[in-house]
Amino acid sequence: METTIEWGEIQGRPITFPMEVRTFNAVTMGFSVARSAASALLPGDAFELVEIGDGIAQFILSICDYRDNPWGDYNEVNLGFLTRPAGAPMDVIGSFVYRMPVDQAFTCEAGNAVMGFPKTVERIDVSYDDTAVRAQLWQNDDVALAVEVPRVVQVGPRTRMDSVSYSYLDGVPYGTPLSIELGRGVVDPSEVRVELGTGQIADELRSLGLPATPDFCGWGEDLSATFLLGHPV
Repeated sequence: METTIEWGEIQGRPITFPMEVRTFNAVTMGFSVARSAASALLPGDAFELVEIGDGIAQFILSICDYRDNPWGDYNEVNLGFLTRPAGAPMDVIGSFVYRMPVDQAFTCEAGNAVMGFPKTVERIDVSYDDTAVRAQLWQNDDVALAVEVPRVVQVGPRTRMDSVSYSYLDGVPYGTPLSIELGRGVVDPSEVRVELGTGQIADELRSLGLPATPDFCGWGEDLSATFLLGHPV
């Protein structure tokens, strides 16, 4: 039987682990970017970029529509890189998210306090029709990022992947283990539309060479995930 760990309370709501996300939808895509440009956005020196080619890092962009989550029914945009703790072996590769905008205050406070995730509250619009998924991230009353992907059919069996999200919690290098269900919809990268607007987020993405065609893109509906209590790394 799995042990429940009580972290404490935030805004009078108990925080416990494992944290079970019962339902969410997600677009996940990866881009090959210059390691030098990625390094400029990776804070501190406790984590190092994983090169997927000579001088090439992997930028991961994920847009999540959380439907049934203990921390709220919110939208989230993850902007990060494949990394590992400095000097660690390749089997501990995870994702360091350098920005994680969300559109609700509770998950912002909880993510910062419990996991060290760099969440900020921004406007995030996600919409669907039968053929496409569309998302817009706003900053300072202007659209910073717009994404549109085909709403492809989910095919094949459901599978889960164990991973880790890296961060700094109160200045200490930190890892949050998670098990996440993978999207079963494979999107043709040439059919992905990425547009940039104005503001700091848009400028950071331009420094990475976006807008560009991603290396890969996946779409998942009715996914689930389990987050465990993290620990210093």
